[in-house]
Amino acid sequence: MERRVSFHTLGCKLNFSETSALAREFAEGGYVRVGAQEQADICVVNTCSVTEHADKKCRNLIRRLHRRNPSAIIAVTGCYAQLRPQEIAAIEGVDLVLGNNDKGDLFGRVAALSGKGPARVYSCATEELTRFFAAFSGGDRTRAFLKVQDGCDYKCAYCTIHYARGASRNPPVAVLVDEAHRIAAAGQREIVVTGVNTGDFGRTTGERFIDLLRALEAVEGIERYRISSIEPNLLTDEIIGFCASSSKFQHHFHVPLQSGCDRILGLMRRRYTTARFAERIAAVRSLMPDAFIGIDVIVGFPGETEAEFRTTYEFLERLSPAFLHIFPFSERPGTPAVELPDKVSPAVAAERVARLESLCRRLHGDFCRAAVGTEDRVLFESTMRGGMMYGYTGNYRRVKAPYRREAIGRVCPVRLLGMEEQTHDLTGEVLA
Repeated sequence: MERRVSFHTLGCKLNFSETSALAREFAEGGYVRVGAQEQADICVVNTCSVTEHADKKCRNLIRRLHRRNPSAIIAVTGCYAQLRPQEIAAIEGVDLVLGNNDKGDLFGRVAALSGKGPARVYSCATEELTRFFAAFSGGDRTRAFLKVQDGCDYKCAYCTIHYARGASRNPPVAVLVDEAHRIAAAGQREIVVTGVNTGDFGRTTGERFIDLLRALEAVEGIERYRISSIEPNLLTDEIIGFCASSSKFQHHFHVPLQSGCDRILGLMRRRYTTARFAERIAAVRSLMPDAFIGIDVIVGFPGETEAEFRTTYEFLERLSPAFLHIFPFSERPGTPAVELPDKVSPAVAAERVARLESLCRRLHGDFCRAAVGTEDRVLFESTMRGGMMYGYTGNYRRVKAPYRREAIGRVCPVRLLGMEEQTHDLTGEVLA
């Protein structure tokens, strides 16, 4: 009898790529994948633990799955499972808890179970997190996420990632090129290069991130690459120059800032100043003035005064990125930030988040509006809503156009006719 398995992923794109790899193992083992809302015999949950809210979402999801599928085996993995395995094991309905080192064994562990029972926990200490679980996402007809690196050595004061994923490590360039060929053979046209600290690639192989980028560019069948996120101190002139001259790497950069105040950056244990960050953004724009630049910001970090928040706000306003990813500070057990004085109240942090969200809407609107009246190239995706198809330009402006089947999965020239003020979607017409 067919066994049905559902997958539930919380958190980052890295988690989504890993879930895809797990799903392929189950499919190869004869299991049938079903939707997240359908009845299943096995429910696989890949968790996140970046904030307390993320932990709560994971717990609530597990409880909902058990209520809906009381006889289903529930297997939980990911960062929350690594950091708090016993906490998850205590949730009713959980059968397996696997930390990040054991994620690659999940299929085998599930297949070996004869039924539900007391939760079995497979985990290890941070210093033992040494395995690399190779992964890339599938299923999307146009875009894949390719995991090139795992772990982080930075140990920022607010972050649990080092404890959840261990030290920075990676497979060889040649292995990742082979995976890119597999993605191309499946018909996907765009790859997002992703990792925990992506630009730190090479720690275990002695290679460099730029070596990987050059090798990936040579893979036939892939038309576009994006770098998911890169630390400002790792965004070198060599990488910027390569992307500017590349025919495949898009003018799209996601660069974490976290604070626009140097004192707070010091408390956070970040590895740059605001001056260095601004210089890196200027270096990108000097060669790619059309670049999409997304920036991560944390507000309400312990000790952040109203004046320091205002300094961050004004710094971001001057930088004029295309998008802001804004997070209220979340205290994580075991991190140095827990011991810092002068906590910011949740109400004050929420008010600061709202102010930055308003700034983001304005900046993103300005960025998208600037393209109206121009022509660009758009990779259209398979989703159709209301007779329209959607896709993205190289610099990540979202475009909608009347649906044309032959345009799906292709990079098409498009004339950008206008912008919808509510969504900042550009409207366009396909030229060929």
